[in-house]
Formats: sequence, structure tokens, C-alpha cells
Amino acid sequence: MTYSLDFHRKVFIVKDKANLTLTEVAKRFDIGLASVVRWSANIAPKNTRYRPTTKINMEALQQDIIDYPDAYQYERAHRLNVSKSGIWHALQRLKVTYKKNSNASQSGSRKTLCFLPNNPTLPR
Repeated sequence: MTYSLDFHRKVFIVKDKANLTLTEVAKRFDIGLASVVRWSANIAPKNTRYRPTTKINMEALQQDIIDYPDAYQYERAHRLNVSKSGIWHALQRLKVTYKKNSNASQSGSRKTLCFLPNNPTLPR
């Protein structure tokens, strides 16, 4: 749960007025001790990420799926210079999934690329 900056300040005003410890103020407001300790170090919440956001080029991802249908997500991430979780989310948006193949041992392929319905941009 996200608490407002006003609530952060109110917690420390009460802490100072009642001369409470961090543990006591956490119990009094029914919030986590780790949150109170973090707020004591820096009362303002962080609004920045450690890494810049990366937009995945969906056309490039679609072409990568066509060119390398059996590629792993970490391989796609490396080729497109994005994170593995970013590839996973982009594949979800494209409604692309991999299903286990019941004939895996006979065909030598461990997975089958499936295009879910409602995705007219990718081939069937």
C-alpha cells in the first residue's frame, strides 16, 4: 500500500510529540516497521527508476518471432536489447504463448509456438 507524503509527516509528528520509538509508532499506526525506518532515512517517496524505461519495438518483436520461432525469451531479449520480463510482457500483449508439445520426444522439439485468437498481425 502506498502512503501519502502527508501521512509520512503525520507519523513523525506524532512520534516526536509522544516521544515514541520507531517500533511503537509502527504499531500505533499499524504499518510495517521497515516502512517507518525507510521513511526516517528519507521521508519523500522515490519517484525514479534505476534504469531508463525501454520501449519494445513490437514490429521488431513480431519479426523476431517469425524469424526465430523456437527462440527462448532470454535470446529474444538479448537480440532486442531489453529485459527478459519485458519480452514476457510484450508476448502477453501480442497474445503469443508457447505450449508443451506432447510429441516432444519423437519430434525433437520441446515447444510449439501458438498464436492465440484475436491477434490478426501474426501468421497462423
